[in-house]
Amino acid sequence: MAKRRILIVEDEATLRRIISDAVESAGHCVITANDGEEGLRLFLKHQPHLVIADIMLPRLDGLEMVRAMRKSGGETQYLFLSALSTSEDVVEGFRAGGHDYLRKPFAINELIARVEALLMRLSDNESDHIYNIGRYIFDSKMQNLSIDDNTRHLSSRESALLLILTQNLDNIVSSHRLLIEIWGDDSYYNLRSMNVFISKLRGYLAKDKRIDIISIRGVGYKLRVVL
Repeated sequence: MAKRRILIVEDEATLRRIISDAVESAGHCVITANDGEEGLRLFLKHQPHLVIADIMLPRLDGLEMVRAMRKSGGETQYLFLSALSTSEDVVEGFRAGGHDYLRKPFAINELIARVEALLMRLSDNESDHIYNIGRYIFDSKMQNLSIDDNTRHLSSRESALLLILTQNLDNIVSSHRLLIEIWGDDSYYNLRSMNVFISKLRGYLAKDKRIDIISIRGVGYKLRVVL
């Protein structure tokens, strides 16, 4: 299995180190945080494939942290760790967005088995989110736009807008569709906002002169790559 980014959010230092060492030994990249707010910040920065999170965390508890993480979309998997072990606790973990729940204390080999099982869910569609746009590579899952050795992280709306245009390459996409799917309504205010986002994307794609986002007045936009 390819090396994956795994975020471990655990406030107990010894356990955090034990889990980190085991996950690294299994061949993955590890990012660690000791409270929920730091965990959320590192999640937004690194976009990990898997989050291993304690529930009883300082500053922001694990349930609220994962709820906030899931708002960013993506295919990240979530594994809760907790000493809270009633059936109600487990159900609450799944309702918050968890994909698995492991009660403390646990065996490290069981943790690693569950980690690998969750990561296997990502394997089948690993490259479905990678698009070539001229000389650019667009990773819609990570929201990254790369050319040569330069990578730009896009905002959620920039990424969503570029994804729809890319999936409809050389075809007109109506402004109405873009506004409804990304902004939620087609008000004049949102139309002006979208025009600003289009201008930003044109700037981001400017290093490849074959690429253009064409405005069709009163209709919509078309992403074109001249071969």
